[in-house]
Amino acid sequence: MLYVVHGRSMRIFKPFNIFEINYMQMQSVSERQKEESGFETVLILQGGGSLGAYECGAYKTLDKHGIKFDIVAGTSIGAVNAAIIAGYKNNPVESLENFWLELAENVTPPSLPDNIRPYIASAYSAMWGNPKAFLPRWFVPTPDYFFPFLWQYLYDITPLKNTLSRYVDFTKIGNPTRPRLIITSTDIENAKPSIFDSMYDSITAEHILASAGYPFYGISWTQVKGKYLWDGTLLSNTPLREVIDASPKKNKKVYAISLFPSKQHELPKNIFEVWHRARDIMYADKTSHNVRTSKVINRYLTLIREMHEILNQASLDADKKAKLAKIEQEYHALACERGTIIDEIIRIQRQEDSHFLFEDADFSVTTIQNLIEKGEKDAKEVLARIQ
Repeated sequence: MLYVVHGRSMRIFKPFNIFEINYMQMQSVSERQKEESGFETVLILQGGGSLGAYECGAYKTLDKHGIKFDIVAGTSIGAVNAAIIAGYKNNPVESLENFWLELAENVTPPSLPDNIRPYIASAYSAMWGNPKAFLPRWFVPTPDYFFPFLWQYLYDITPLKNTLSRYVDFTKIGNPTRPRLIITSTDIENAKPSIFDSMYDSITAEHILASAGYPFYGISWTQVKGKYLWDGTLLSNTPLREVIDASPKKNKKVYAISLFPSKQHELPKNIFEVWHRARDIMYADKTSHNVRTSKVINRYLTLIREMHEILNQASLDADKKAKLAKIEQEYHALACERGTIIDEIIRIQRQEDSHFLFEDADFSVTTIQNLIEKGEKDAKEVLARIQ
């Protein structure tokens, strides 16, 4: 079932199925699940800067409830969190929380009111950067230092690579005992997604940096295997479709942690809140669209199955049988190899009381701790409702 949680309300949608055809007859769901060893449990992590600490808190609760993941997929800061979960050195929960507490800065006074602290903290990040994650170019002498109009970026995220090395053993990513890691980025030259999958790729820190280069915040791109890559959120901030494409046969139970509220009942009061709301809409969870699309695909596959059964039972002449045999391979590619059933999608949705445009640049220790605690609390409430 699809559980959508907004604050204290929950809407429940019926599950949708995409059938798999096994040559001449359709297997029952139970038979196919038995054949393919049941479900894959998937964790989807969005991008969102410092808001990624909320994902840390939510993951802590999921782990505490004994939920293990076969696939962890993310983009931007979600890719960073996913890499730590898949490549942790000692313990995934401990590594993830320690990473976020190391990223947190103690310069912004904790005593500042909640309606003031994000402004001060984000301004501090913009000016001074974060020594554990990104460094402003105006603090690094370069040949074009006095020609900022020629700069291609404002912040270098090499410090993030150094910080990740303390929490991620990249040689362990892809180990069969670890979750499969899927991360997304955007190819600058052709505007297409560039997907990295630990089942096929030897994922390194460069791949993670490539997923986190957000140009609208002035963060640099990363070159990987001759490709120049930016943040994956430019194309999709919820990489569920990429997971389905990467593993198109197995059934899935999906946990999606959403950092940007999809609903806001009050209208923006000024231009900054207008930009904030527009940003939220662009990066909010688009899983519902994927659900609708998958329902259409489900209907197409059902029709293909029915027509295939009719044709195989009909009396055809030799010429028509030859034509049917010719398209048989393509038929099975469509009907048999795209058989994912998403049985459940469980959303853990971050909500917000204020609408500050740059809240995702607030790395103050108070905010990071609050986000972790809020993620834990929200995930606990979601799990309590569905169990």
